[in-house]
Amino acid sequence: MPESTNLSIGEVINLLRDDFPDISVSKIRFLESQGLIDPKRSASGYRQFDGDDVARLRFILQQQRDHFLPLKVIKSKLTLWERGEETSGAADATASRLKDSGEPLDRASLLRRSGLSDEELNALVEFGLIRPISGTTVFPTEAGVVGAEAKRLMDYGLEPRHLRAIRLSVDRESDLLGQLVAPLAKASNAESRTQAMEVLEVCSDSVSAMHQALLSIELKQQLST
Repeated sequence: MPESTNLSIGEVINLLRDDFPDISVSKIRFLESQGLIDPKRSASGYRQFDGDDVARLRFILQQQRDHFLPLKVIKSKLTLWERGEETSGAADATASRLKDSGEPLDRASLLRRSGLSDEELNALVEFGLIRPISGTTVFPTEAGVVGAEAKRLMDYGLEPRHLRAIRLSVDRESDLLGQLVAPLAKASNAESRTQAMEVLEVCSDSVSAMHQALLSIELKQQLST
């Protein structure tokens, strides 16, 4: 593939789907928010992938599929991959995704990755959709995903005040799961805290799956009325 080729995110998915059936728009956006890929943007703000971007994405997906590596490990292996060095062998794949938060984003990086304007970011911060890391002026790396998806919703006509419902839902779910593991999380020994993290990961996956299924049911009903 020529390096100058500019592909849309949908074209990239079609190109890679045979090898990676679970690839999706949200997954690619998440990898971008984690700083593993950095496609160019068109004048209208759409992602444009060249041959190097596709090769990089393929490498990342292979590491996840074949070695079950967490993103932090894959990110470190990318430096070797960029130099054309062999990166065979699986590293410790047990690192928790709750630990693997990635590098925090300063304001400029968050704006660039999300496509938000200063005014839009200020509004999302005001309504609690995006929050700086406590005691700092930087944002968690996941804020890149939140910002990008919020931008998409706002482009469709929603306002930051409308999106606050999402934050309130997340806060309730977080409180619910937090109560579930509170005794383990408060324990002083590492084994209990590790167990708490494992429970949170499993339960958060279940909550996410339920949320998506219930939302699909409700949206289908709206279309049928």
